[in-house]
Amino acid sequence: MNEHAGGPPMINAFDVAKLGLLPEATQALIRRRQRVMGASYRLFYEEPVHLDRAEGVWLFDLEGTRYLDVYNNVPCVGHCHPRVVAAVREQVGRLNTHTRYLTDLVVDYAERLVATFSAGLSQVMLTCTGSEAIDLALRIARLTTGGLGVIVTGNAYHGVTAAAAEASPSLGAGVPLGPYVRTVRAPDSYRDNPATMGEEFAARVQAEIADFRRHGVAPAALLFDTVFSSDGLCTHPPGFILPAVAAIRAAGGLFIADEVQPGFARTGSAMWGFQRHRAEPDLVVLGKPMGNGMPVAGVVGRPALFDEFATRTRYFNTFGGNPVSCAAAMAVLDVLRDEALMQNAATVGAYLRAGLIDLARRFEQIGDVRGDGLFIALEFVRDRASQTPDGRLASSVVNAMRRRHVLISASGIHGNSLKIRPPLPFAIEHADLVLDALAASLEEVI
Repeated sequence: MNEHAGGPPMINAFDVAKLGLLPEATQALIRRRQRVMGASYRLFYEEPVHLDRAEGVWLFDLEGTRYLDVYNNVPCVGHCHPRVVAAVREQVGRLNTHTRYLTDLVVDYAERLVATFSAGLSQVMLTCTGSEAIDLALRIARLTTGGLGVIVTGNAYHGVTAAAAEASPSLGAGVPLGPYVRTVRAPDSYRDNPATMGEEFAARVQAEIADFRRHGVAPAALLFDTVFSSDGLCTHPPGFILPAVAAIRAAGGLFIADEVQPGFARTGSAMWGFQRHRAEPDLVVLGKPMGNGMPVAGVVGRPALFDEFATRTRYFNTFGGNPVSCAAAMAVLDVLRDEALMQNAATVGAYLRAGLIDLARRFEQIGDVRGDGLFIALEFVRDRASQTPDGRLASSVVNAMRRRHVLISASGIHGNSLKIRPPLPFAIEHADLVLDALAASLEEVI
């Protein structure tokens, strides 16, 4: 982790104290950026990447050097996918307005989207961002349950609106948790016993429910990302989340599944992360992968919840679900189907995990390889006996891979797990490039 202009620590951040080590042109651009955009805008890597264009799984700098993207989940069907570009171009030249007018495309898309869920999750409310969707889901949960208490995992990230940020402990001490937010340690399949992990997670949830009640607070929701990505990734065994979901429902609260990162076929085994666990949420939050980066997101849920919300409060999002964004989102669904990207995620993800497991036989500092599809974590430890996290090694590897033109980052409360989350058209040949770069980087920094 690095400091930025005296601010809170951030995993894989550029340190402005080292600005003078960069080329003069890069220094000048960073100074202009700081002057006009402020200190909150952070940059990745010891040497920031100055990008010019993108295509598929590749990003290109101004000199035309290409970088393999192993991190960006938002362009889920690949950067600048021709079908998404064409859909946006056609619709922006035809009509773009709010949802208080009738437009076929918006309704067509809503029907197509909810058809990927079970029959019980049959309605969607559209927003522009995942943060707005989290905010909306929390409003619905609190209004319909009558409770205020929200339980999240210990290093969760759910967004940047006031309501989402106060439920995002990963933002650090400078962003206090809300007065009705409690945290629980996330499941950890590396250190926990898989046979009891689910029940232990549920017990931690139950303890926070009891704490709410001791303070006269009714629980409203259990909210988590269904692969626990910001906590370091935990995907197996399937079904381990079910006891925790049962606990919140027994207490009168709702289960809100944050699918911004695991959703849209990324895990390879299901369209949505919660489906891997045979769990059905009350509300599901979607984010910008929905439109391959266009500003579209939403909340999918049970009609009874939406009906009650509608009868008791007004809600309108001016350009949430606008036709241009819905055109992009429709094209994403088309590409996922026509290019069989869920199957690709399963096949390439399994190949990449096998290669990483082989690397772990060579490097004792790799403590664990875990994940599903094209969402993989590789965890670095000081030694396997103690399982002590090694965030410094992870940071060194991330920057060594950047020097080899492979862009990746890290996650987890200690920043010690590589977060492998490429666009879904990632192929075997790209996985081989990752494995080669990782092996060379480890040989360099260990």
